[in-house]
Amino acid sequence: MKEWLTAREIAEEALPEVPSTKRGVNELAERKRWYDNPALARERSGRGGGTEYHIHLLPILAQITYAQRYMTVGAAEESADTARPDQLSGQARQQRDARLAIVAAYHRFTRGLNLGAATHLQVFTDKYNAGSIAVEEWVRETIPTVSKRSLLRWRSARRDGRGDRLAFDRGASRKGTGVLDRANDGQVRTFILGLIAQQPHLSAEQVRTQCRDTFGDTIKVVSRGVEKSMAIPPTRTFQHALKQLKASNEVALTKLTNPDLYRSTMAPAGRGALRHISEPNQLWQIDASPVDALCTDGRHSIYGCIDIATRRTVWQVSRTPRASAVALLIRKAILAWGTPDVIKTDNGTDFVARDTQRLFASLDIEAEVSDAYQPQQKGHVERVIGTFQRDCAALLPGFVGHSVADRKAIESRKSFAERLGETEAETFGVSLSGTELQGLVDRWAAEIYEHRPHEGLGRRTPHDVAAASQRPRRAVDERALDLLLMPVAGGNGQRRVTKFGIRIDHHHYQTPTILPGTDVFVRMDPNDLGRAFAFEPDGGTFLGEAICPELAGVSAAALTRATKEMHAEILKEKTRDIRAEMKRIAKGPALIEKALNVAAKDAAKRAAEQENIIPLPQRSVEHSTPQIAAALDAMTPRRATPALDERAAELHREMLAEQEAPALKAVVTPLRKEETQHQRFRRALDIERRIAAGEPVAPEEAVWLGGYQSGPEYRALRSMFDEFGEAMSL
Repeated sequence: MKEWLTAREIAEEALPEVPSTKRGVNELAERKRWYDNPALARERSGRGGGTEYHIHLLPILAQITYAQRYMTVGAAEESADTARPDQLSGQARQQRDARLAIVAAYHRFTRGLNLGAATHLQVFTDKYNAGSIAVEEWVRETIPTVSKRSLLRWRSARRDGRGDRLAFDRGASRKGTGVLDRANDGQVRTFILGLIAQQPHLSAEQVRTQCRDTFGDTIKVVSRGVEKSMAIPPTRTFQHALKQLKASNEVALTKLTNPDLYRSTMAPAGRGALRHISEPNQLWQIDASPVDALCTDGRHSIYGCIDIATRRTVWQVSRTPRASAVALLIRKAILAWGTPDVIKTDNGTDFVARDTQRLFASLDIEAEVSDAYQPQQKGHVERVIGTFQRDCAALLPGFVGHSVADRKAIESRKSFAERLGETEAETFGVSLSGTELQGLVDRWAAEIYEHRPHEGLGRRTPHDVAAASQRPRRAVDERALDLLLMPVAGGNGQRRVTKFGIRIDHHHYQTPTILPGTDVFVRMDPNDLGRAFAFEPDGGTFLGEAICPELAGVSAAALTRATKEMHAEILKEKTRDIRAEMKRIAKGPALIEKALNVAAKDAAKRAAEQENIIPLPQRSVEHSTPQIAAALDAMTPRRATPALDERAAELHREMLAEQEAPALKAVVTPLRKEETQHQRFRRALDIERRIAAGEPVAPEEAVWLGGYQSGPEYRALRSMFDEFGEAMSL
């Protein structure tokens, strides 16, 4: 409401008790001496000058009429009570703000009125209740009528700084006191929360059915300290309870039912984590996503690269996700901005591929890989891809929406009958090819996004931030960069040179400057299929070219002859010093003599070191076998046998004759060839008796007894012998 008016403006208002002409208003001001009060009269600062008068100089009825016309209850006005954050519900906050707005309007209305406090209250409440004062719709809906008593209480609360006491929410006092909240000591409430977390799409009727199965048809509720049983509430009660539970537990339920949505919109997240990145090319982040638009040659993926310090972006469209698309994206960004220090990616196969990592190593770029399923670790590129999908992809012909729901909504623009028989391209109006899409994306990034103020840059544009940087740009020669981006031969580019050269796709590429047996890393020439380039296995040193005569269109014989000549020159150079050394070695002493000389020197050195050491005698044990004993006996000289006298010689002859006489054959008929089990058991008992008596037993008998005792025959007979004793028939 405008409070300072000129004489012309006062006259145009046609207020009661005030003249309706400028001259009349000036005469009234002269007569009432309005200009004597410097707080209510001032010189007009606008064009033309003049004097302005405050509305409080007008008669009381004129002030009331003017306030009734222009004062609006509920106009934007922030007080100390509403500026601070609070924990009030939406309904309570609205009640408080409406009451404070009415109090503020009352103060504006009565300011300058030369009336008593009771008259102020009466006039304002009458005007408010009669609808004579302009009131915001939300204030009128919240507070339809005002009494003098209520207005006095509201004024006191505001004056004492207790504005929050004006808040009022009829449902807040009843929150959490519903039947289902208190049923079975809160078990029903917990069960319902678990149920909708497990299956969010259950209806109230289905939830009620599950509760009946779990808790029965009656539930227990404590009312005024007394536990009562009551029938399970109707479906309508479950509908209200589900609505309240989902609203009050929105964050917890979202975390359980949709972790990705929780992480994107509700999980705590900091800002400025990369604030230390202040110079261009300190850190890039790259990622990929399918474009939310179709092309005539299918759906493409978009690879995005963002420079964190400047928020500049580079984009590459690819038919399929692959490492070559990453290489083309890096090439485009390096040619535009220079070489970065660090590039951060996720662990996708196209980003951690050997070709991608080899490219980073060749350019001396540090590669950082975020943890699996942690997109927030590279949130800048995730966000800028989302910006691309919303700001650019949504404008493209063939846009299919950001989700399944969006796609269905776009399809619904035509009836099912109209869509019947249409191709996907016809349904979505596809008209762009992948090449055309790339051109539009590049223009959007350069002409729109790069010149848009960015909140993370202090409302500056990426273009301005990049232009203001004084950091030198590390440029790379385009030809050298293209060489590093050449396609690698199959098998990750690793080859071993043979006598035929390097084999690539069933063709042999001869290497005039590389000898057989050398491991090389091979890149193909994109412009000449018959030529390849060989590097050290790490790709750091260029070794030479490899040429396939069939594909290069050269004479195979001439190339082979040239290769042999160059190999001969290389080998001659490499073996010149070796041959000279071979001749010198051949003229010297034999190699075995040199080895023995070294051994003698080593022995003399050991003897000198052990000169004062006396070794202790080692313990030895004599080893003997029958053969060794026989050999010793044969080597032992025998003493000569003394001559026998006549009688001794005769006795010796008789003894020899008895030994040579044939022994009489015993006429024995063997009854058994093997021992019976009883004979073996008696034999075992005899050996056991002798052992118990301390009599000597032959070793072979003891060994036999041990083996026999471990068998089932001995155990069976022994148990019988222990049972029947000597009465047992053996």
